[in-house]
Amino acid sequence: IQKTYSIISTLIYTRFHGMSSTTENNIITTEPVSKPIDATGPPSPPRLYLDIKPEQLPIIYSSAYDISFFGLEKLHPFDTQKWGNIYKFLIESGLLAKTQSVQPLQINEAELLTHHTREYIDSLSTSLSVAAIAEIPPIAALPNFLVQKILLVPIRYQTGGTILGGKLAMERGWAINIGGGFHHCSKNRGGGFCFYADISLCIHYLFDYMPERVRKVMIIDLDAHQGNGHELDFLEDERVFVLDVYNRGIYPADREAKAGIDLKVEIVPRTTDVAYLPLLRLHIPQALDSFKPDMVLYNAGTDILVNDRLGALDITREGVITRDEITWEECRSRNIPILMVTSGGYQAVTGRIVADSIVNLQNKGLLK
Repeated sequence: IQKTYSIISTLIYTRFHGMSSTTENNIITTEPVSKPIDATGPPSPPRLYLDIKPEQLPIIYSSAYDISFFGLEKLHPFDTQKWGNIYKFLIESGLLAKTQSVQPLQINEAELLTHHTREYIDSLSTSLSVAAIAEIPPIAALPNFLVQKILLVPIRYQTGGTILGGKLAMERGWAINIGGGFHHCSKNRGGGFCFYADISLCIHYLFDYMPERVRKVMIIDLDAHQGNGHELDFLEDERVFVLDVYNRGIYPADREAKAGIDLKVEIVPRTTDVAYLPLLRLHIPQALDSFKPDMVLYNAGTDILVNDRLGALDITREGVITRDEITWEECRSRNIPILMVTSGGYQAVTGRIVADSIVNLQNKGLLK
C-alpha cells in the first residue's frame, strides 16, 4: 500500500512540477483582518464582509469550492462536486443568473486565528493530520503544498462564504452559502471532513462586527450527524442557542459536546418523514419563541436522505424539501434573518435536491 501511495504522490508531484508552493492559492495569506476590534472607535469592516450590488442575490458560490483530487476524493463518500452541481441546477432553473451570485474571498490565516488555536492551524501543515480529518489515508503521502491547494483552499473559500453569508443575511434578511456547514470542526480540532469551524467563525464575526444588531444567535442543525464542533465552541456561551436534531446511532456520539445542546432531539436510525417532520413543526417554533434570536444559522445537511449510508435515515426527497420550507417559514414569518449552509450529503442526487429545495423556497415567497 505504501508503495502505491508513493507512486500516486510522485505522479501528482510531476503533474504539478514547477508549481510554486508559495503562491497565493497554495498557502494561507496573513493579510490584516481589519482594524483591531478593541481599537478606539468602531472596527472597520472586515475584509471578508464584501458589499454586493442591489441586483445580486445573497447566494454565495465560487468555482473554487469544488474539490478534484485526481480521483482520491472518491475514497471518501462525500460528493465533492455537490456544490458546483447545486449552482449549475440553480442557473438552469432560471432562479439565478451567473451575474447575480456572490463570490466570496478565501479566508486567510490571521482571520482563522480569530477563532482557531495556533496549534490546530499549524497541524494542518502536515499531510498526515489532514488525511486523518479527511478520512482519506493516501493523502498522508502527498506533498502538503498540493494538499493545501487542492483540498484546503476550497474549504477556506467556503469558510469565507459562510462568514460573508452572516453579513448578507443581516442586510437582506436571508442568505445561502452553497457550501460550508463544517459542523464537526471546533476551534482546536477537526474531524469528519471538517477542517475549519465556519459556523463558529461566522457567529463570532457577527458578535464582533455587528454587536448592536446581533446579540443572540440560534444554530438550527438538521444534518443527520450531531454538530459537535460548534457545540464545543459555544459550550458555555449563553448568546448562542443550539437546536440539534440528529441520528443518535451514528458518528460522532460526542458526550462532551452534547452538554452544549440547548434543545436536543435525538432520532433513531431509519426514521421516516412521518415521525421526523412533526418534530420540526413542534420544536423549531418552540425554540424561536423561547430564545428570540437576532439571527439563525441553519445547517441544512442532506445526509438525512433515504439511502445515505452515513446518515442512516429514511427521509424522502419531499421530506428534505419540506424540512427546509418549515425552517425558513418559521424564521421568515418572525422576521429573523437566516443563513443556510449545505453541510453533509453523500449521494450524487443531493445536488439536485438542494437546488430543488431552494427553488421551492423561491416559489413559496421565502426568498425576498
